[in-house]
Amino acid sequence: MTTITDLSVTSHASSLTPGHVAALHNSFAADPVLKRTQNAIARVSVDELAVDHQLATSLSTTVSNRIDDWKVTNQKKSGRCWLFAALNLLRTGAKEVMDVKEFEFSQNYAMYFDKLERANYFMQSILETAERPEDDRLVSYLLQTVMGDGGQWDMAVNIFTKYGAVPKSAMPETESSSNTGRMNSVLASLLRRGAHELRTLRNAGDVAGEDQARERIITEVHRILSLHLGTPPTSFEWDYSDDKKVFHREGVLTPQEFLAKYTTITLSDYVCLVDDPRAEHPKGSTLTVEHLGNVVGAAPVRYLNVDISLAKRLAKEAILDGQPVWFGCDVGPQMARKDGIWDARLYDYAGLYDAELAMDKETRVRYGASAMTHAMLLTGVDVLEGQTRRWRVENSWGEENGDQGFYTMADNWFDDYVFEIVVEKSRLSSELVQALETEPTVLPAWDPMGALA
Repeated sequence: MTTITDLSVTSHASSLTPGHVAALHNSFAADPVLKRTQNAIARVSVDELAVDHQLATSLSTTVSNRIDDWKVTNQKKSGRCWLFAALNLLRTGAKEVMDVKEFEFSQNYAMYFDKLERANYFMQSILETAERPEDDRLVSYLLQTVMGDGGQWDMAVNIFTKYGAVPKSAMPETESSSNTGRMNSVLASLLRRGAHELRTLRNAGDVAGEDQARERIITEVHRILSLHLGTPPTSFEWDYSDDKKVFHREGVLTPQEFLAKYTTITLSDYVCLVDDPRAEHPKGSTLTVEHLGNVVGAAPVRYLNVDISLAKRLAKEAILDGQPVWFGCDVGPQMARKDGIWDARLYDYAGLYDAELAMDKETRVRYGASAMTHAMLLTGVDVLEGQTRRWRVENSWGEENGDQGFYTMADNWFDDYVFEIVVEKSRLSSELVQALETEPTVLPAWDPMGALA
């Protein structure tokens, strides 16, 4: 019988031999610690075994500087976090203007027009790549990723700039806005079929047929969206009572008028700062991603690559000035969802499995282990002697977990898993403002920096 010492004999073989597998089994069975661990993992969540209980219970959820005094929102079974976070940023000003503690913009309205525009953007990308074969990496990527829910800050700005915004009462949630899976699958099927038709017409040189097909497809997308999400208002009557019980009758407003009247920030003043840790993308340079967007003809998604320490400092300064900060992160690692906490050392999986698991941020990005997956809002920071220690986060997963839906992020988690923040351009140094004007490096559509929150 092969023993564990015989593994070196087979380590260079291209396949596992029965003797090799038997030796692994024998070695495992001979270790009483592994046997006890196996018994535990078979009956208890591995997270409960790997969590650092002392760390989890000692991480304070208080912060020295806190903005929020409102309730969190709930994206439910949808991937609209980027829109929720963006509208949550806008609503801080709206609440001030209206003198109300609670208010929500319609996330359904914003999603409706994002999906309508994104269908048109997809068709444009398909036509631009029509001469490539179907198995070309870019074409395959476009077809694979069509009609998801995720997005980026600049994509939210595109929608707000073109279509404005409305209160939630003007276009409330529907079953499909809160549970987008079926609607998305129908739209994806429609657009993939349309992609086949458009590519055929483009390669045949049938311009008239191409235009007719594109118009028919966008009409069908509009019909499906309207059936699932409702008809977005072009104007609506708006009145409300403020927290002093004063009634305000504002009359009939368009979505563009409502956005202008009830928000206090200038969307064009905000810029996206990312921490791309890869050495070939130097700090202070700009980045963009091909075919990443939602509105044809709008400004492309554009990032300024900065060190994470600068991102933290600028986020801190914004919060100290009373301004929440939109940010994108890799939300899943080292998160205790029920407790609503993140800490880079929260779970010791490597110790539990006795396996090498650690990678630095750059290696995780290069090898597909980490990317932006979720967007939220920073609404507080704990600062001691000028140093940030932890952050308060407004999530959009409802009130069930954390502090009624608000989470606490340890400062070390910010370093490892936050990739993007949005701040006003005026907070940047003159050198970084100038860098924003430089020609960006264009990353391929599948690059990790193109991940949608």
